[in-house]
Amino acid sequence: MRAIEQDRFGGPDVLKLVEVDRPEPGAAEVLVRVHAVGVNPTDFWHRETGGLLGRPVRLGWDLSGVVEAVGVGAALFRPGDEVFGMPRLPQAAGTYAEYVTAPSRHLARKPAGLSHVEAAGLGLAGLTAWQALVDIADVRPGQRVLVHAAAGGVGHLAVQIAKARGAHVIGTASAAKHAFVRGLGADEVIDYTMTDFADRLHDLDVVLDSIGGEYGPRSLRTLRPDGILVALASPAETYLEEEAARHGKRARFMIVEPDGAGLTSLAGLVDTEQLRVEVDTVLPLEQVAKAHEIGQTGRTKGKVILTL
Repeated sequence: MRAIEQDRFGGPDVLKLVEVDRPEPGAAEVLVRVHAVGVNPTDFWHRETGGLLGRPVRLGWDLSGVVEAVGVGAALFRPGDEVFGMPRLPQAAGTYAEYVTAPSRHLARKPAGLSHVEAAGLGLAGLTAWQALVDIADVRPGQRVLVHAAAGGVGHLAVQIAKARGAHVIGTASAAKHAFVRGLGADEVIDYTMTDFADRLHDLDVVLDSIGGEYGPRSLRTLRPDGILVALASPAETYLEEEAARHGKRARFMIVEPDGAGLTSLAGLVDTEQLRVEVDTVLPLEQVAKAHEIGQTGRTKGKVILTL
C-alpha cells in the first residue's frame, strides 16, 4: 500500500511517499481502507520535533473510510461499514496511508450526511472541542463561552458545539472571517488584530484556548470566579492551573483521547444539523507537503484534508 513516512525531523519536505506492507488487524481491531485523512497541528509538531513520541513516525490520526476486515473479537463493525475516527493518540496511528488498523472503539459510524472528506476532518478536531467543552468545562445553557481561533479546525467545531449546548458564544478571528464565524452561530466576534479581548471581555464562564503563549494568562483575566480555561496548545501551559487557583479560577491543559462514545455524540449533532465540518483545502495524498504548508499558515477556515 501507499503511505507517507519520514526518517528525520524537519519541514514538509521530509515527508515521502513510500510503498509498505498492508497491515493486518489484531484482536479487537479493524482494518480500514482509508478514503480521506485530516491534517492537524499535532501532525506539524510531530513532523518537526517528534512531539509526544520523540521519534519520526508515520503521521496522521484522523481518518474516514470503509472497514475492510475485522480482527477477532471486534464486534462493533462489519466489512463494508463506513467509519470515521481518531485512533491511538497519543501513540502513532499512521493514518497517512491507504490502509490503517485501529481499535474498533476508537471509531464510530460515519454520519450519512457527511462525505468521507468532511468526516475526515471531524475526528481529532471534533473530539478536542467536545472533550474540552463537554467533558471538562461542562458547558451549560446561558453560559458565556469564548473560543479563540474560532475559524480554525478546532475552533469552528467548538463554536457549534457550544451553541448546541445553549451557550452564548464569542469567537476571536480576523475581520475577513467574521461572517464565517457568525454563520457558525457565534453571537459575537472579536477582531484580535484590532481589539484586545482581555480588555473587552469579563465574567466569562469558559475559555477554549488553542493558541497558547500570552493568550493563556490574558484569558484568565476574562473569567468570572470559578470560571475555567481549557488550554490545548502545549504541556507548558500547566503552569496556568496554579495561576488560576490563586485568583479563584480554574485552568486545565488537555490532550485529546480516542473516544468512540464522543465520536457518536458528534455524529448525532451532525445528524440533527447542529454541526457541520468546513473544509478549506482538499489535496491528494501525494501532495502532503503542500497540505502541511497550507495548514501551517494559520489562515485556513476549517480543515485541510488529504484524499486517497
